[in-house]
Amino acid sequence: MSAIEPIRQLTLIGVGLIGGSFALDLKRLGLVRHVAGVDTDAANLERALERRVIDSASCDISAANVGEAELVLIATPVAALAAVCRAAAPLLRADAIVSDVGSTKQSALAAFAEHLPQHLPRCVAAHPIAGSDRHGALAAQFGLYRNKKLVICPHEGQQPAAAGRIAALWQAVGAQVHRMDAAEHDAVFAAVSHLPHLLAFAYVGQIREHPDVQTFLDFAASGFRDFTRIASSHPAVWRDIALANRGFLQQLAAAQRAQLERLETMLQNGDADGLYRYFAAAKQTRDEWLDKQDG
Repeated sequence: MSAIEPIRQLTLIGVGLIGGSFALDLKRLGLVRHVAGVDTDAANLERALERRVIDSASCDISAANVGEAELVLIATPVAALAAVCRAAAPLLRADAIVSDVGSTKQSALAAFAEHLPQHLPRCVAAHPIAGSDRHGALAAQFGLYRNKKLVICPHEGQQPAAAGRIAALWQAVGAQVHRMDAAEHDAVFAAVSHLPHLLAFAYVGQIREHPDVQTFLDFAASGFRDFTRIASSHPAVWRDIALANRGFLQQLAAAQRAQLERLETMLQNGDADGLYRYFAAAKQTRDEWLDKQDG
């Protein structure tokens, strides 16, 4: 399809929506010959084999599945990245590229630097901006990354060829590649991704703990469903992201409390004009964002 040289073996560690969708598209494009899947969930691996997301499966990192990989893609929860790097370190080919898909990049670069120091130039910290509240191999789908953003966070000593190969593969599956400093990345995604998840979890938690929870849920409809969709996301994944990015999230949580206090003051004062202006400004910001997405 292009001048991109196919990967002889991709080892996917963590076989779910993100890595599985990437593998499916690479297969469809003829850009990978063999996908070795590694996952602690044997049943999930069986489903991945049945759907041909992967071609071979193992519950453990070993020389058999990592030793011949040209690309090792780590698609585990972010807290597992360090342990995966530590286990893979003595098994990697000298020319293998190691990349990840995690939502926090400072923690990824720290794990690469600590556990893969000799391999660090060929470690590429990346984050595809696509997702779902579904998870596991059955969530993998073709075309997930079409017209979606992919952020690469280069580091000091980054080998340009390794970063370029990763960028080319993501572009091949339809992603728009951007480059960003890791700290800036974590600040941005704390605001537009991580905090919304915390708010959704917190809101559902508030409803769940109310004495009238069942009545509330019996009458909940589209507004509740739309606002709480991401509260169905995998708890372990979001626990790890929240802890890895806790510094930025604590700042944003404090700022959110200030916004709620502003609203509470308007309610106490019966400030209809103030509430209208606040709601109108928020609506305008979101509508302008939607117009940009559609355009």
